[in-house]
Amino acid sequence: MRFLSHFSSISFMNILIVFVLFASCNSAETIQVKSPNGKNVFSFLPESGMGFSVAYNGQEVIAPSLIELISNDISFNGKLSILKVEKTMVENEWNSNFSELSNIPDHYNQLKVYLKIDDTQVSVICRAYDEGVAFAYEIPKQNNISKIGLDEKIHYNFKEDYNVWSTPKRAPRVLTAQGEYRRIPMTQLEAGCERPLLIEINDSVKIALAEAKLVDYARLSFDKGTSSQYSILSTLDGKMGEQKQDTVSGAIIAERKESGDKVHKKLPFQSPWRVVMMGKNESELLANNYIIQNLNDPSEIDDESWIKPGKVLRETTLTTQGGLAAIDFVVDHNMQYVLFDAGWYGNEMDNASDATTITLDPKRSKGPFDIETITKYAKEKGIGVILYVNRRALEKQLDEVLPLFKKWGVSGVKYGFVRVGDQDATAWMHEAVKKAAKYGMIIDIHDEYRPTGFSRTYPNLLTQEGIRGDEETVPNVHTLKTMFTRMLAGAADNTVCYYSTRVNQMGSHASQLAKTVCLFSPLQFLYWYDKPAASPEKLDGLWGDTRHIGNEPELEFFNKVPTTWDETKVLHGEIGELGVIARRKGADWFVGGIIGDTERQVTIDFSFLKENEVYQAKVYTDDDTVNTRTHVQIEEIECTKKSILKLKVKSNNGFAIHIVKI
Repeated sequence: MRFLSHFSSISFMNILIVFVLFASCNSAETIQVKSPNGKNVFSFLPESGMGFSVAYNGQEVIAPSLIELISNDISFNGKLSILKVEKTMVENEWNSNFSELSNIPDHYNQLKVYLKIDDTQVSVICRAYDEGVAFAYEIPKQNNISKIGLDEKIHYNFKEDYNVWSTPKRAPRVLTAQGEYRRIPMTQLEAGCERPLLIEINDSVKIALAEAKLVDYARLSFDKGTSSQYSILSTLDGKMGEQKQDTVSGAIIAERKESGDKVHKKLPFQSPWRVVMMGKNESELLANNYIIQNLNDPSEIDDESWIKPGKVLRETTLTTQGGLAAIDFVVDHNMQYVLFDAGWYGNEMDNASDATTITLDPKRSKGPFDIETITKYAKEKGIGVILYVNRRALEKQLDEVLPLFKKWGVSGVKYGFVRVGDQDATAWMHEAVKKAAKYGMIIDIHDEYRPTGFSRTYPNLLTQEGIRGDEETVPNVHTLKTMFTRMLAGAADNTVCYYSTRVNQMGSHASQLAKTVCLFSPLQFLYWYDKPAASPEKLDGLWGDTRHIGNEPELEFFNKVPTTWDETKVLHGEIGELGVIARRKGADWFVGGIIGDTERQVTIDFSFLKENEVYQAKVYTDDDTVNTRTHVQIEEIECTKKSILKLKVKSNNGFAIHIVKI
């Protein structure tokens, strides 16, 4: 049985029990699966077709709802019979060097219902975790049919007009996945709302609709539904027509096919997972977001030792001198990579630009730029080099670019302005990650791509954008919305700024320090618009407000903060208002706190520390009286597991703490 061998090959602790139940045709019974702790319940409701409901802690959070499949090749309409029911229990744990936890629990109870709808066979699979529930459908080989076209609609019904946190309506030139979040009643949802979709059931129950294991399928999105008074409809993206993009923002201008088949699949196949994350508040949802990775396959990379997370400096001059200066800087500041962004192979928006050549875009740099000299020096210093390539060049040159970059000594690629949405775009992107792994390349995917857990299977995909980050001059309030919406999906490349004047519009310098803890990313880009003091003065680049990096004492926090973690605890979470996260790497703890528009007194309870140990904590806060460019105060205190720290934090400020054992 493939299910059994799959888990026994990856887990050091594994219990699997299968119960098989046979049901009579036309059974109207409710078939349920409960999470190991009994709180989360998925009920399959055959009397209404492929119906289901979801409960949390005894409360129905999704009312009777429906999975609707549409195909011209086989019919999903007709008399439904239950052929067989399987129930499975799995207790598992897996290890990761690239996540928010080093040991990740993977415990669930699974229900698989084998159905026949007239002559069509289909199965519904559900896993109930303590962190939420997930369901998918499986279509086996049948009736001499080897391939089908398919559309999917899921009608989620609710008892009330709950508030949701929505991205903007999808439209030409709109960056939905990088858009601003707003809190609205679900009846005001508009087409193209991104996943995860946070829904506020009440003060003590929050859920989020999400997607996992999207690899070769069309992406789903949400809209206001019509199946009941209060409903949400999830649909699949149709095939994209001739693609055009805004040459500045990268926003899609092309039209999508709205009707007909959205995916074409060979039989048998299983759909991606449709996920309902559940918890008592947004903090719990964020702490348990590993459910998304759990729904993906284990790593396909046997030796992961070459995959190195770390901190990255973007080199802004695109010159050899600037590259060498950047390498020296990252060595001195415990960073691991230098990125050379758009412009090194010409105008990235020009289809004629050739990523197998060094052909500088004159708007970005006049050079000289010798990549092999730079990579040779970087290798001597133990530093990796990442090159940016726009999807225009990637789609036509990927198979040439990867071996060439390997020859040049490049460590990774930043995929830019990638296509997302339809099945072709999804399949191409994930195949491009697999190909990069063969050449030992780490990957950062930028622009509209959002993760669904594929980094568990191919951990060389270290991070991705799909976030309204610092490039958009986002205020702290928006970052605090992002923490409990977008970050439920996994790692996000926020491109942290520090010396740019936009920091004063966004929040404060201490809150910028905090972002490296609060916004998880195994590749953490620092000083996005800044350059080392030794870098050449260059005013002809299109990099915005570029400043030289100083030597303020609080930069030691950036130097020491890791990018992956052994343990994570969300200490405070109020979406749009307050976020405080504590993370451990080895014996050290790092705490980040971000404050919204209202001044707060924040209490830090150090109960996460070890018993009978004494620690030293360095506390970084904003203080206008500190006579530096950045006005960050540093204080040292002793603390133990029983200590309490109270910080009065002004509006739009933040704080960071580094805790070490004495």
